Amino acid sequence: MKKHELTIEEKLFKRKYRRPSRFLNFLYHFISWHAILKKYHPHIVIKDDINDCKGPCFLIWNHLSRIDHAYLIQAAYPKRMNIVAGYNEFYRSHLQFVFHLMHILPKRNYAKDVLGIKAIMSIVKEGGCVAFSPEGMSSIYGTNQPIVVGTGHLLKHFDIPVYFLKMRGEYLANTKVCLDERIGKCEAEMSLLFTPEELNKLTNEEVEDKINLAFKNDDYEYGHQQHVKWKTNGRICEHLNDICYRCPKCGEELKMVASGNEIKCTACGNGAKMNDYYEFEPFDEKCVIPSSPSKWLAEERIQAIKEIRKDPNYSYSVKAKVGFLPKDHYIKNQETSEIRGDGIFTIDHQGVHFKGTKDGQPYSFDQDYRDVFSLVIVTDLTRFALYINQEYVELRPEIPAVGKLLVLTEEMHRLHANIWKAFPWDRYMYEEAEAK
Repeated sequence: MKKHELTIEEKLFKRKYRRPSRFLNFLYHFISWHAILKKYHPHIVIKDDINDCKGPCFLIWNHLSRIDHAYLIQAAYPKRMNIVAGYNEFYRSHLQFVFHLMHILPKRNYAKDVLGIKAIMSIVKEGGCVAFSPEGMSSIYGTNQPIVVGTGHLLKHFDIPVYFLKMRGEYLANTKVCLDERIGKCEAEMSLLFTPEELNKLTNEEVEDKINLAFKNDDYEYGHQQHVKWKTNGRICEHLNDICYRCPKCGEELKMVASGNEIKCTACGNGAKMNDYYEFEPFDEKCVIPSSPSKWLAEERIQAIKEIRKDPNYSYSVKAKVGFLPKDHYIKNQETSEIRGDGIFTIDHQGVHFKGTKDGQPYSFDQDYRDVFSLVIVTDLTRFALYINQEYVELRPEIPAVGKLLVLTEEMHRLHANIWKAFPWDRYMYEEAEAK
């Protein structure tokens, strides 16, 4: 009888997760500094040293960029830690060897996941340090996202110290809209956020509120306050229309075009240049431009809140290709899925929906807002993903609409389920939308 070949998922379930060896930890520390961080000249402050903790602990951080792992290893060294990464990343050929070597732990973003909890438990039982981002993925707009509901329960359940690495500036070095590396000023500060005794005194919600407040950040504001100049090679606005998709002057959507150091509305001509300090410089006094991309996004969110609450029949659809993870081989060329079909993705008051084909056969899904509160942004805003019955499903719209789809999904969730709540300091958005 032919021996059953294990799928990648089965291999991940059977894998025994251990703390990385001291030698590999040193090697990771050395390489990450010289190959990644050194050119950024980062300022890392150790307020509370995680190496003073002799037993198991958590290290959490506000996830600003795809190179945050390099800051974690520098701030924590020589502490050995196991970093949690998105489940889908384990299927990418250029990552799988390093992930296996360093015992990176898999976790399905924004989904219930036995595999992820099992991996975390194994490291804690071994007396190790688990590093994870409670936001679930790196910043999309340069600001922090509310942490995933259930984080408080997780931390209280394990009842071990929780350290925090506060990041500032890292998003501006590696934005979600453009994959260029930009050199400027980045900071990180290590501190002890919770002792086990403090966790025991707080409710799940109080733990989550304290983390959200500690994570509060806007990298664009930070850059402006510090007046940091960035090396951007004249491409600072590249793909910025993926998040700045609505013209602040005429209100037309998906008419903004961004490239080089300019963003412009093709419908009315409204636009600006952006200098190397991430500051907008409007074309003339008639142009209407927010002070930063994060403030631009806030205005778009207010408009979306207003529109969906005014129209009980609101619906928005886009054509998209659909991709999946292979079962028996790794994805090459730094791709994130294998395209196997296409169809129409729709957001309405009932949920998110897809109807199309997969491998030439009819394929569809429907997900309500108790099961989806946001979209998983994979590498940049050209694609997004959802977990449908634990299966990773990636969609790539044919137009630059992911920023709009993301805001609509989040605000539909808050209207109909509101498990993943907005920050208290963002309540003005809902008051402003209702007042108009």
